[in-house]
Amino acid sequence: MSNIKKAFENGKAFIAFLTCGDPDLETTAAAVRAAVKNGADLIELGIPFSDPTAEGPVIQGANVRALNGGVTTDKIIAFVKELRRDVKIPMVFMTYANVVFSYGAERFISACKEIEIDGLILPDLPFEEKEEFLPICRQYDVDLVSLIAPTSENRIAMIAREAEGFLYIVSSLGVTGMRNEIKTDLTSIVEVVRQNTDLPCAIGFGISTPEQAKKMADISDGVIVGSAIIKFLERYGKDAPKYIGEYVKGMKDAVR
Repeated sequence: MSNIKKAFENGKAFIAFLTCGDPDLETTAAAVRAAVKNGADLIELGIPFSDPTAEGPVIQGANVRALNGGVTTDKIIAFVKELRRDVKIPMVFMTYANVVFSYGAERFISACKEIEIDGLILPDLPFEEKEEFLPICRQYDVDLVSLIAPTSENRIAMIAREAEGFLYIVSSLGVTGMRNEIKTDLTSIVEVVRQNTDLPCAIGFGISTPEQAKKMADISDGVIVGSAIIKFLERYGKDAPKYIGEYVKGMKDAVR
C-alpha cells in the first residue's frame, strides 16, 4: 500500500506546501513541524528551481530566496533525513524534471526512497512522457503523482486510471497563487476521476481561505495550500512557523 494513502485515512486531508530553504532550512523544519502539530496530513516539499514554470509570484519569490540562501538538492536530502526522525506523516517532493535530470534520475529517486519521501510531483512532466521516470519510481517504491488540469478534458479518465499515490487536481488555469474565487467546474472533473480510480484526489492552486478549503474538500478528498503558507514566510521570515501553525489549524478545522 502506498504510504500516501495514510494521509487520507482520517477524513479529508489537508496538504501543506513549503519551499525548502525559504528563508533557510531551519525555518523550513520548524514550519513543517508546526504544520504537522496542527493537523497537516501530508507535507509537500518544494525543491527550488530557477525557472518554476507552474508557480505564481509568491512561490517564485520563495524559490529565489531559497536559492540565494545557498540551498542545494544535496542539502535538502540531508535535511529531510534529519526531519524524518520525528515527522512521520507522508511527505512528497514537488520540483521540476530538470532538477531530477541534472541530479541523475536514479540517484535522485533512490535518495527519495532512502529518506522516506513517498512521492514525486513534477508539474512540467507531460503525462505522455512519464515513462522517463516511472520505471525508476516503481523500482524504488516512490509514487509519481499525476496532475489533472481543467484543460485535461478527454484525458482525465486515462490519467486517473494510471495514477499513483493520489491525484493532484489543479483548480484553475494559470499558475499557483491565491484566488478570490474558483470558477472551474471541479465537480464534473472529480466525477470522471471517481469513475476511473479508487485513489484519493486533492485540489490545489488558489485555495487560501477556510471557506474555499471547505468547499473544495466537500467535492474531493483533500486540499493543497501553498501560496497562502509561503506568504507568512515572506512576511515574517524566521518567525513564520508560529503563524503557519495557527493557519493550518484553522484550515484543517474547516476541511474536517
